[in-house]
Amino acid sequence: MKSLICMPRTPSSPPDRALASVLVLATALSGLCGTPEADAAAETSSTTKEETTREQKKEDTAPAHPEYVTVKSHTTADGTTGRTAGGGLMPQQRAPHAQSGLTRDYIARQSPTESPTAMIAALPGVIYSANDPLGTNDDQQGLSIRGLDQTEIGYLFEGVPAAPPLFLMPYTSATADTENISSVTLTQGAAEATAPLYNAVGGQLSVHMIKPRKTAGGLMDLSYGSYALNREFLRLDSGEIGHTGVTGFASFSYRNANQWRGAGDSPRYHVDSRLLREWGKGSSASLIFSFNRQRQYYLRAPTLTQWHASGTQFNYSSRYTEGDSSYYLLQENARAQTLLTAPLEFRLNRHFHLSLTPYFIYVAGYDGFGTTLDPQHSYQGNQPAGPLQASAGPQTGQITAVATDTFKQAHSGITASLRWDAGRNSLTGGAWYSYYDYSNPSRYAAVDANGGVSNMRGYYPILTASGEPLTSYNSHLVQQVNALFVQDRFHALSNRLTLSATFRAIMVTRTISNQLAGARYRNGASYFSPQPQLSASYDLTPQDQIFLNGTTGFRAPSGISSYNDRFNVVTGAQTRSATSDTRPEYSIGEEVGYRHTGLVNVSAALFNYNFTNRQISTTSNLNGALVTESLNGGGQTARGAQLEVGLKPWHHFSPYLSGQYIHATIDNNLKSGMDYLPTRGKKAIRTPDFSGTIGLSYDDTHLFGQFTLNYVGPTYSTFMNDERIPGFVTANLSMGYRLRQVGFARSPQIQLNLINLGQSGYLSGVNSVSANARTTQGVYGTTIAGRAPTYFVGGGFAGVVSVSTGF
Repeated sequence: MKSLICMPRTPSSPPDRALASVLVLATALSGLCGTPEADAAAETSSTTKEETTREQKKEDTAPAHPEYVTVKSHTTADGTTGRTAGGGLMPQQRAPHAQSGLTRDYIARQSPTESPTAMIAALPGVIYSANDPLGTNDDQQGLSIRGLDQTEIGYLFEGVPAAPPLFLMPYTSATADTENISSVTLTQGAAEATAPLYNAVGGQLSVHMIKPRKTAGGLMDLSYGSYALNREFLRLDSGEIGHTGVTGFASFSYRNANQWRGAGDSPRYHVDSRLLREWGKGSSASLIFSFNRQRQYYLRAPTLTQWHASGTQFNYSSRYTEGDSSYYLLQENARAQTLLTAPLEFRLNRHFHLSLTPYFIYVAGYDGFGTTLDPQHSYQGNQPAGPLQASAGPQTGQITAVATDTFKQAHSGITASLRWDAGRNSLTGGAWYSYYDYSNPSRYAAVDANGGVSNMRGYYPILTASGEPLTSYNSHLVQQVNALFVQDRFHALSNRLTLSATFRAIMVTRTISNQLAGARYRNGASYFSPQPQLSASYDLTPQDQIFLNGTTGFRAPSGISSYNDRFNVVTGAQTRSATSDTRPEYSIGEEVGYRHTGLVNVSAALFNYNFTNRQISTTSNLNGALVTESLNGGGQTARGAQLEVGLKPWHHFSPYLSGQYIHATIDNNLKSGMDYLPTRGKKAIRTPDFSGTIGLSYDDTHLFGQFTLNYVGPTYSTFMNDERIPGFVTANLSMGYRLRQVGFARSPQIQLNLINLGQSGYLSGVNSVSANARTTQGVYGTTIAGRAPTYFVGGGFAGVVSVSTGF
């Protein structure tokens, strides 16, 4: 490590001379003195291209002062630079709203099994509800930011809206392996108005992929650990292909591990690849491909009573007995995703910049749930199904079956924007179009005497007397999204003041068909939302910034259940009527904040939000299958504050602190049947008053380590606030040692991750919510029966050892 004092920079009157002087100085000190520009390139910056240019100009004209910079002589093979404040948890931000992020300095220190959803748990406002210690289960985990759940958080992967458009679960581990992620950026609150999202009332999570190396090489990472974990990863970089300027990489990984509680395993196969060509000043073309195939088994979510009675032992059965629909092999889910995108950036001339991002995502899979059927008295919709063509158990007289929810999703679209830079003004206009096709037939498959199922994909289903597959729903949805936006940014006062105004209009159209007997065949809904945003930022000094903004957000309802008629498969009775009046959620928010960058980085913000038709995502049972649906939580008000403090590496140490306080309340009484629950003034669900993180990292280029301690306060799970889970603390530790070069091996290292230190299982969050857990008297005197919510069980202790090297 080298510590240098760089000479002060003296501004020059003509801008061209000043820029030339800086370039000459940077070249002369290359490899000896870290410049702010180099540091910023190594860190994650959410600043847009025009903001980055403005910041560089301000540095060129800043008053002369000595700069004290501590740098490392190289970047490791896994991308660690050791320059980000807070050990990679606090990269420099310049956006006019609260924003946090992760760089390789933090990402590389986590277990390679963890997804970006699990990694951001340390950032302010984030409540991550783990369901396994290795962070591998995308289907069963909870995430909320400022009290808003993961279906209200927009997820972008390289600018592509990668979450399934109808269910809006992020599935972040399906898009890229940990080793191929360069940075993660989290915007708390409403997302950018220019982003191709229609659900981001709670913020925006953006994941960026690494760029291919310009020289041939690669990275290998082998991991083993608790619960029979084994994971192998290999990436190969082509370097420049011929003299074309094109570089590329391709990687493959395999992972498998046993369930941390109960029986079963979770194999995963993943491929990433990228081709990149950059030219000129700001022009580039990429081709990105990823494929992910994963299978796992559901973990049973307990009620509070079941948790107190059985703890972590509450789960599905490990062995099959006749009639046992809770056998673990019947609770299987699998998902395969293919993603293809080609982001294009064209600097047409010094005034115009064009961006195009076409994309295509295809997903297929199934969710299985054990159930039982009456062979003589079952219904197909509202029509008797007749004797079912399957054998009943000799002892129970019932058919033990798996209710299989099969699905296919094809999601394509394109985003386009054109930016015009003219002096102090920057005007951008753009559009987003998306087409989504989703088919969702349910099937039932009979279970044999040993608990086996002929096929989980519904290829050999149980048939009715007429020879049709028995089904609870057979839906097909087509959704189209059209969005237009215009944004104007104006810079004044020597570029210290930035004013921005954005207006977006978004239109979502859904057409649904349901082929179930007796059901409404055709249904649909259309949503239109105007979304203005205003923001301003002012640089008090080159190191101090204040900002304020006013935002609006919109979220279309998630899930398909609300649009379909439902029938009980046992009685044929209609249990729910299809509606086309499912109202979207709309939010209005205000925020004011302050940032300081230097040896100590500080970021603080105060925020206020008001919601109408607050959408609550939950799960419900439909003839044995768990389905996702949205509940209308009425109006909600949330006010709070968040804080981040991070120290740049000082004597190899870099501490970090983050926290959030929020007061969120329900604004009105909620309807229950023909009455109303007295919920006005109650605290919002999934929204603990306080959460926070303390972290400390160390890296002297050989020995490294990182420790984080997270606290989450007590959390309500019912609108009536008559049930909640206690607060909890989790702690993670990573440590390791690296060498610089051993033969062909570049930066070989060994790393140990200890996850959930001191934990043997805890309730980490709310799985399915409830209006009231106890019997309650409504506003008009009606007795309203309670229903118990269910919860995620946070993983126990786990250890992971990883050996990696570049070459």
